Amino acid sequence: MRAVIIALICAIVLLAGGLVWFALHSTSGGEIDPDLGFTDDIGTGTAVDSAARIEIELMRQQLEQLQEAIGALEERVQVLESRPSGGFGVPGGQGPDANAPAVNTGPNAILDAYASVVLIANRRQVNGDLSVASPRFLEGFIGRPREVLSDNCDPMTNPKLKAMLRLEDVGPIKVNMLQPAIDSLKRVFDRINATDPDLYARINTAGSLCVRQIRGTRGRTSTHSFGLAVDLNIDGKLDTLGDGRTQIGLTILADFFRAEGWVWGAGFSREDSMHFEVSRQKLEEWRQAGII
Repeated sequence: MRAVIIALICAIVLLAGGLVWFALHSTSGGEIDPDLGFTDDIGTGTAVDSAARIEIELMRQQLEQLQEAIGALEERVQVLESRPSGGFGVPGGQGPDANAPAVNTGPNAILDAYASVVLIANRRQVNGDLSVASPRFLEGFIGRPREVLSDNCDPMTNPKLKAMLRLEDVGPIKVNMLQPAIDSLKRVFDRINATDPDLYARINTAGSLCVRQIRGTRGRTSTHSFGLAVDLNIDGKLDTLGDGRTQIGLTILADFFRAEGWVWGAGFSREDSMHFEVSRQKLEEWRQAGII
């Protein structure tokens, strides 16, 4: 049993070393972020190597599984040592955990991995220098979308905002958002399609415009109320709110959104990795350009 634990520890060391080496050698062009595994020239639409990102995230997942396996085996050692007899291969003994989760390594591993759920690395730093446009800022900047709010998705009544509201196809999905946000979203999806058409084809949405108050509050406007946010997922599989995990495909999408000036909800105090919204900096850029 102790030999198995030692072997697992060695596997973790080797896998960790491989993860660092892979992160440093699997991308090209731009400055490499060893934690996230992507380069900083994403604005060109060529920085994200999706296969490399998937391999890195799967290696992280393997590390986590090995660490959990060591913990389970150490508990078993303590149990077995407390017994007068019994062990592997004898009555009362226990073998290796056959139910431990396995990483998909079949012929479609990369395609299947887009929807795989992994821990979000450096979650609170994923948005870099981008700032969230708070509801208070948005109301002062472009106006309140509706005077009376409920917990339901109600129609937008602000005439100025309503005049900018459009229902359009933006590539893989249809959204109901303000026109500047739609134009920006089209640029994001065009870059994704050019760089990773397999991922592009699997993008789905859980909604965009929803004029309502933040649930649990009285009259505090949800960001979705302004037509400046969208919820995305891979293959229609919804992310679990607040668990610090997300689909690998969303981590790749986040790179493109950040380059366009959108904030990813994975960095919120309560993680919401399906959520993408226009940053305060982008809104101020649009104001200077006279488009909002």
